[in-house]
Amino acid sequence: MDIRNIAIIAHVDHGKTTLVDKLLQQSGAFRENQAVAERAMDSNDIERERGITILAKCTSVEWKGTRINIVDTPGHADFGGEVERILSMVDGVCLLVDAAEGPMPQTKFVTSKALALGLKPIVVLNKVDKPAADPEKALNEVFDLFANLGATDEQLDFPYVYASGIGGWADNELDGPRKDLSALFDLIVKHVKEPKQIQRRNEPFQMLATTLGSDPFLGRILTGRVEAGSLKVGDTLKALSRDGERIEQFRCTKIMAFRGLGQQPIDEADSGDIVSIAGMTKATVADTLCALEVDTAIPAQPIDPPTISVTFGINDSPLAGKDGTKVQSRVIRDRLMREAETNVAIKVEDTPGGEAFIVSGRGELQMGVLIENMRREGFELSISRPRVIFHEENGEKLEPIEEVIVDVDDEYSGVVIEKLTGNRKGELVEMGPAGHGKTRIRALVPSRGLIGYQGEFMTDTRGNGVLNRIFHSWAPYKGAITGRRQGVLISTENGAAVAFGLWGLEDRGKLFIGPQEMCYVGMIIGEHSRENDLDVNPIRGKKLTNMRASGSDEAVRLTPPTRMSLEESIAYINDDELVEVTPKAIRLRKRYLDPNDRKRAMRASQD
Repeated sequence: MDIRNIAIIAHVDHGKTTLVDKLLQQSGAFRENQAVAERAMDSNDIERERGITILAKCTSVEWKGTRINIVDTPGHADFGGEVERILSMVDGVCLLVDAAEGPMPQTKFVTSKALALGLKPIVVLNKVDKPAADPEKALNEVFDLFANLGATDEQLDFPYVYASGIGGWADNELDGPRKDLSALFDLIVKHVKEPKQIQRRNEPFQMLATTLGSDPFLGRILTGRVEAGSLKVGDTLKALSRDGERIEQFRCTKIMAFRGLGQQPIDEADSGDIVSIAGMTKATVADTLCALEVDTAIPAQPIDPPTISVTFGINDSPLAGKDGTKVQSRVIRDRLMREAETNVAIKVEDTPGGEAFIVSGRGELQMGVLIENMRREGFELSISRPRVIFHEENGEKLEPIEEVIVDVDDEYSGVVIEKLTGNRKGELVEMGPAGHGKTRIRALVPSRGLIGYQGEFMTDTRGNGVLNRIFHSWAPYKGAITGRRQGVLISTENGAAVAFGLWGLEDRGKLFIGPQEMCYVGMIIGEHSRENDLDVNPIRGKKLTNMRASGSDEAVRLTPPTRMSLEESIAYINDDELVEVTPKAIRLRKRYLDPNDRKRAMRASQD
């Protein structure tokens, strides 16, 4: 059977996973009466909750005698490590662009990687049936994007179709019949070349591992494209590192190929196909699995370096161990090391004391997803504020700069520009109308300035703005950037908060906790209305007397507390504060719980 390997690239929420759903349905991958969840490729719980693709996943469909292996890639640059590995498995890319919004920053990031590998793109102008759609403008913007990214003449001569992923149709003409996706299927078969690896069937077996999985029965499972030769169950292989050093020798116990949404065991894997192999114990991502007579490793794609780091530590608060089951530093370290093994964009380092670990990655969202996964697994952690990773070149300190594209209502554009270019040291690059009463702003802002800005941005734009960001370049250090302006309210007592005590603190600022919630000395229970921190007592009850007085029997009415998400909490804290994460709670606290220790630390930092 002929084979085509293709990756689907799109910005967040441009309809990529929905389109894959329709491709699977119309190719006959499901039975007519089979119950299939919406966005079937988003198998992870967090992916479904947030509506984003985090992990790159493979599927396979058959169309007129050709097997099309489809790779669903993440749409957010924080998970770009997945994309950089996956693109080495495919021979073409299908670029999905919202006909109303045009190409966006995440599209630019993944497309630049694909064009650099020489992959030929197919452009799908999605959502052309939306009222605000302007497919011709979007098509011109895609051409300009390719030209700016250094595409070859052959890549610039790309085919395109008009489509509606949710409607399940694609046509070569805008006013076509709009019946099904056959035009897209035919274009993939015609435009994407057959894997060149098929011509190497007679050579010894070679495969580059791109993703790592595990199975309780099979053990480690590595997935990749067969670069040369063929493999049968029971064959003996060896694993080579990137440097060509031998890692291990093992017997292949299982070969699985992608068929629809699932995987089926097969007896033999041929060149060009994407398969999963079991039997190894040490080999991992970017290693070469090959026949015993092969001595040269397959070159792996370079991975962009991390830009931020976060410190993971044990939870040492008075409430530690009440919610989670995994609280020891040894268990936390093992889990982080397993994550670094499967996710090549993450780096883990031990601190000198061994009680905390520095985890480096691409962005706050990637760190937030990792922490969320760990808390659901029963871990308790203390998390520091994200820190930007600086580089030094020729004696000059460099910091990461991000390209920020904002779509916002015209009336709020002024405050957004002021925030980005003022204290955050950003530089306005472009500004213009985006249609329908909106303004599009493009700016280059230091990564430091964007930490914690998302929540402030949503407040400034009344929830109507859309902010997208992507790593742009390294630039000379731009000086100090002011952080959070307000101080915090710090509990001075241990126990359950009382409604009367919280009612007396409402004039001091906004609260983060409600009545009957447990608090402890050093825990942050709210934001002070002024710039200094304030020690308060949230468990102070009403004094009882035997005298009746006017107002003594009035019910206490509290303003609902402010609840911050995990990412908002991590971005909110200052350097001397931590986020306590447990399976049931997210709390903010001072790094030093005892007030005297806090004062000593403050004096030491001032000295």
